[in-house]
Amino acid sequence: MRVLCAFPEAMPSSNSRPPACLAPGALYLALLLHLSLSSQAGDRRPLPVDRAPGLKEKTLILLDVSTKNPVRTVNENFLSLQLDPSIIHDGWLDFLSSKRLVTLARGLSPAFLRFGGKRTDFLQFQNLRNPAKSRGGPGPDYYLKNYEDDIVRSDVALDKQKGCKIAQHPDVMLELQREKAAQMHLVLLKEQFSNTYSNLILTARSLDKLYNFADCSGLHLIFALNALRRNPNNSWNSSSALSLLKYSASKKYNISWELGNEPNNYRTMRGRAVNGSQLGKDYIQLKSLLQPIRIYSRASLYGPNIGRPRKNVIALLDGFMKVAGSTVDAVTWQHCYIDGRVVKVMDFLKTRLLDTLSDQIRKIQKVVNTYTPGKKIWLEGVVTTSAGGTNNLSDSYAAGFLWLNTLGMLANQGIDVVIRHSFFDHGYNHLVDQNFNPLPDYWLSLLYKRLIGPKVLAVHVAGLQRKPRPGRVIRDKLRIYAHCTNHHNHNYVRGSITLFIINLHRSRKKIKLAGTLRDKLVHQYLLQPYGQEGLKSKSVQLNGQPLVMVDDGTLPELKPRPLRAGRTLVIPPVTMGFYVVKNVNALACRYR
Repeated sequence: MRVLCAFPEAMPSSNSRPPACLAPGALYLALLLHLSLSSQAGDRRPLPVDRAPGLKEKTLILLDVSTKNPVRTVNENFLSLQLDPSIIHDGWLDFLSSKRLVTLARGLSPAFLRFGGKRTDFLQFQNLRNPAKSRGGPGPDYYLKNYEDDIVRSDVALDKQKGCKIAQHPDVMLELQREKAAQMHLVLLKEQFSNTYSNLILTARSLDKLYNFADCSGLHLIFALNALRRNPNNSWNSSSALSLLKYSASKKYNISWELGNEPNNYRTMRGRAVNGSQLGKDYIQLKSLLQPIRIYSRASLYGPNIGRPRKNVIALLDGFMKVAGSTVDAVTWQHCYIDGRVVKVMDFLKTRLLDTLSDQIRKIQKVVNTYTPGKKIWLEGVVTTSAGGTNNLSDSYAAGFLWLNTLGMLANQGIDVVIRHSFFDHGYNHLVDQNFNPLPDYWLSLLYKRLIGPKVLAVHVAGLQRKPRPGRVIRDKLRIYAHCTNHHNHNYVRGSITLFIINLHRSRKKIKLAGTLRDKLVHQYLLQPYGQEGLKSKSVQLNGQPLVMVDDGTLPELKPRPLRAGRTLVIPPVTMGFYVVKNVNALACRYR
């Protein structure tokens, strides 16, 4: 028998073995003692021991958490959201005032809302007050001609707290909009595959609707400006951006800013490359535009939002950091897990796929720390699959394994914020579908926001196994992360700890809480697919009850399943769950 006492990602070792004559009870006590000592000393090395006679074939996992000090503290807005500018093209921007959408977004606040994506660098601002009435021609667009009147007739409600514009849209409007969006989706896909993008016009009224949605939802808007407007000498042409800044300032909109999206792709998108040094100068130029504007003189600035850190991309980031590393408040990049053309449902269960992100994190951190040690790093625009995702896969229960593991891995490695692409509309990686129904990753994100606080705790795991198999280690298919419980959740006193566990094994796993977690009450929030589709299901159940919005458009109560103190946690095969360990009185979690 071998005992592992380490983080789940630690590799087992067999350097030394104690005498084989230890009785099972003595071995168990010795193991608990080791867990306690390693928890205090921060020891993550595995502890190998001999097999004990009479153990069952199944694995018993002992789990403890270091509670004195957090290993990391991430942003309060760690899990944040993105909206793609394509919602201007397909018309969904006009429906962001939907009461249902605002309710769903509020459930994930506080968070950042990044307005950016592939079409960021084709976005042009025009300060036109009422362009909808100038639209003509047949098709679903006709109902947008008098949009303001339609909203009034649609029972506009004023939020008593913030004075927000929230609407209940008639079904006929929504049906026409879905028809229009389906037509535009084909156009947008054609643009993406051909790398030929049409310009987008953002009007003043459209910006008002975008900001209304963010503000009413409790989200802080981050606006990505067009960086592909270039002068003959390849410097940034800031005329359109300056017009947008002045209008936003006149409305006193509280916005943070970015410049561009994936600048490493500019050559293929427009045939004009921008190197890191020039991009750094562009950011310094943007900073100089913000400083004279009183409301934006101290506004946050983020960038450069590079793509996957290959050799040429790392060179771009290196050049940018040399010139403008001190200008940005956080360094940003994007990550895509799978090529959308080859994805299948079992891809989401591959441990090698889950671990591809770790290497990218190290590459980004190496460059950033070379020039600005300690600078915050954000992962912006994380998606499970490219090209907008794959229908019936990227929006299924199975995709949640990638998403939840991404959240755990990023927090453990010190990434300050992760922005999910996309909250609504774009492709199939979204959290909410076009019927305004939450998809599995939304419910996963909602549980995360309700239960997980910003402080990350060290996990110590030990596995007792009768017949360990080469290459099949606990760390590969059973992933355990620990945080202080969200202090905004008034159902739990400060000092509680929340575990979230991913079981990719095809068998159930038993976890015995040890050390500081021993004999504590536990609340279980187990997410499983609902319906006949299994892993492909777009519906989920929490502790056996299906999760759906209430008839009045509000979010349901997320009820836990209380477990008896000292009871072994039984993790069903191929599932995800959150486990709040109550009244631990963890020192790391008692103070903000």
